[in-house]
Amino acid sequence: MSDNYQAVYDAVRSRMGGCDVGAAVREALDLQLQGVSYAVEAIKQSYCIAADEQTRPCVLFKPRLSIDGNQWCALYGDNLQDGVAGFGNSPSDAMHDFDRNWLTKLQGAAA
Repeated sequence: MSDNYQAVYDAVRSRMGGCDVGAAVREALDLQLQGVSYAVEAIKQSYCIAADEQTRPCVLFKPRLSIDGNQWCALYGDNLQDGVAGFGNSPSDAMHDFDRNWLTKLQGAAA
């Protein structure tokens, strides 16, 4: 077994005579590090998106979600007159409308 291994090793080594193994290893590592760098950036971006989502009014204040007629309603408060509401064709649309309405100032309110 050892004789066969040595013969194969010698044959491969003789064919790689002009090869710069160090450059090949550096190139392979550079390619791997580029992949890692991309993965790190993707993770950072995903974290920022998740953190931003956690600051939405519908996440912080957790309005009640119900069906009102043919639309979904996200309501924070006891009723539509005293609370903040959002409506939409889906729960997601209602929550996005709630977020927009949460940030809307009352008409006639001081700036």
